[in-house]
Amino acid sequence: MPLDRSLGVQLHPTSLPGGRLGPEAFAFVDWLAAAGATWWQVLPLNPPDSVGSPYTSSSAFAGWGGLLADPDATVDGRALRVFRDAQKAWIDDWAAFAGPGAVEEQVRFEREWRELRAYAAARGVRIVGDVPIYVAIDGCDHRAHPELFLPLDEVVAGAPPDGLNAIGQLWGNPLYDWDALARTGYRWWIERMRRILELVDRFRIDHFRAFAGYWTVAAGAATAREGWWSRGPGKAVFDAATVELGELPVIAEDLGVITPDVHALRDALGFPGMVVLLWSFVGPASNLHRMDRHRVNQVVYTSTHDTDTLAGATGETDVWPFVELALSSRCALAVVPVQDVLGLGSEARMNTPGVVGGNWAWRLEEGQLTAAHAKRLRAAAEASGRT
Repeated sequence: MPLDRSLGVQLHPTSLPGGRLGPEAFAFVDWLAAAGATWWQVLPLNPPDSVGSPYTSSSAFAGWGGLLADPDATVDGRALRVFRDAQKAWIDDWAAFAGPGAVEEQVRFEREWRELRAYAAARGVRIVGDVPIYVAIDGCDHRAHPELFLPLDEVVAGAPPDGLNAIGQLWGNPLYDWDALARTGYRWWIERMRRILELVDRFRIDHFRAFAGYWTVAAGAATAREGWWSRGPGKAVFDAATVELGELPVIAEDLGVITPDVHALRDALGFPGMVVLLWSFVGPASNLHRMDRHRVNQVVYTSTHDTDTLAGATGETDVWPFVELALSSRCALAVVPVQDVLGLGSEARMNTPGVVGGNWAWRLEEGQLTAAHAKRLRAAAEASGRT
């Protein structure tokens, strides 16, 4: 699905002043519309782990009840039956894992999220979601379908050493048994993509590169440095999903250690990739983040949830020229985190990879995001042809 030339703003619902859906989320949609943004990008909507990360969730399907504006809203028997029937691919697994009240909570989440999404659509704002590549150890999906994963006493997931981390990243997640998944026609992945498309209009796949090749680490290894590349499933997963779901509105997160096969897979599928403005000012002429290397079928971010903010990384007190530079890119979609709209420093950073604790907690203050900010962003979007 080709991207129109447009503007997006990134803000996870936990970063709203109250950290939940409800009136503040609707008000943010109004702000986005006033700012000329037609995309609201969120992080994964699934339940976060014990340190708040939505990228290591206990479910690849369930919405997080902690986002509910009204967690005690009435759910009648008919609503339960309708939801169970519509979500039969995963809801019984989640009910068995999460316990009493789990299905009712999902009905409430569905109701609140659909209302918000409809409100956004009526104002020309669509939602970009996020799909983590891996699932959590001993989470619902791992417990319910152990046959789809490689044994944890043999291998685990990680990322290779790079310029930011000399020993790599030892994530420890279960790795998929792609042969086992292929024998099912990739059913689990098809249902996962079906579910995310019920909630959002386009979705980013985090660590897309694993579909081309993934970093494998022996169980018990001290660091990820001892790992090796294993071949991923390539196009097969997406071809199978397209047969049932139609053209897939995917954004491929193609950052990190990227080999030519990753770009070849991305382009064969027609998915837009990513570039980050923060990384455009260093490195050789071959640096794909440089403005002159940007592509139309691509998404440019001023910064991301895993980097410092513009102000924190550059040390500049006025980062607006950087925002305008990103919007001037030939990339079809430009996404600006709210922290960069506000020019906030490192104290507003969402996550520092490899650091446990102190992440995922940043929130807007009441009244911090104003009509003046919306007016300024709209003017920049209009000047760059993004409205």
